[in-house]
Amino acid sequence: MIDALGNPQSVLLLGGTSDIGLATVEGLADGRTLRVVLAARPSERRDAAVQRLVAAGHAVRAVDFDAEDLASHEKVVAECFAEGDLDVSVVAFGQLGDAEQLWQDPDAAVRLATVNYTAPVALGVRLAGRLQEQGHGTIVALSSVAGERARRSNFVYGSTKAGFDAFYTGLREALRPSGVRVVVVRPGFVKSKMTEGMKEAPLAVTPEQVAAVAVDAVRRGRETVWAPGPMRWVMSGLRHVPAPVFRRLPI
Repeated sequence: MIDALGNPQSVLLLGGTSDIGLATVEGLADGRTLRVVLAARPSERRDAAVQRLVAAGHAVRAVDFDAEDLASHEKVVAECFAEGDLDVSVVAFGQLGDAEQLWQDPDAAVRLATVNYTAPVALGVRLAGRLQEQGHGTIVALSSVAGERARRSNFVYGSTKAGFDAFYTGLREALRPSGVRVVVVRPGFVKSKMTEGMKEAPLAVTPEQVAAVAVDAVRRGRETVWAPGPMRWVMSGLRHVPAPVFRRLPI
C-alpha cells in the first residue's frame, strides 16, 4: 500500500514504453525498490524499458498489451494483478497521429479513437473493479490540455483526449466512496518521442517535468494537475475566448 509519505510499493504502467510513464515510475520510486508491472506490446523499446528499470534495482515483469485488441483486455488486467495488489496504476498509452489525415481518413480516425479513448475506458472500468476489490489504490491518468478545448490544428486528437479526461474525472467521483483515487494529469506540449520533429509550443515541458507533477499529485492528494502549472491559467483563458477570436489564434 501507499505509505503515509505517499510512497507506493508496486506500480502498473499501462503503456510501458511511454517516456512520461517511465519517468513517473522512476519518480514514484525516489530511490526505493518497486515491484513494477510493465504492460506494452513486445518490442525492442519494451525490452529497453525493462532493462532501464531493472538496472535501477526494480523487480520488473512485462505483460503483453495491445490497446487496440479490446477483447484481450480482461486477460491483460488479470495478468497484471496476478502477483498481488498494485498501489499505483499509470494509464500512459496513446497516439498523436497525423492531424490532417485523421479528419479525412475514417479508418485512421477510428484507430486513434480506439487507442486514445475506447481502450482507456475499457481498461479504466476493469482497473476500477480490481482496485475496489483490493480496497486501495491510485490511478494516474495522463490526459492532455488538447482535450480542454478542441483546436482546428488537432481536433480529432483533442476530441479523444476530451473524452479520456471526462471519463477519468467522472471515474474519480464514482470511486471516491471506496477510497480509490484518480489523478488526472494535463500536460501541454511535451518534448518526447511522440512529438519529435514538431515545432515546439510555448511552455513546453520534458517527460521528467510532467512526471514530477504527477508524482507530487499522488503524494499530496491532488486530483487534477497541469504540466507546467501555469498551463492551468492559459487554458482557463482559452476556454473563454469567443469562437470568432479563437479560430484566428495561431494555435
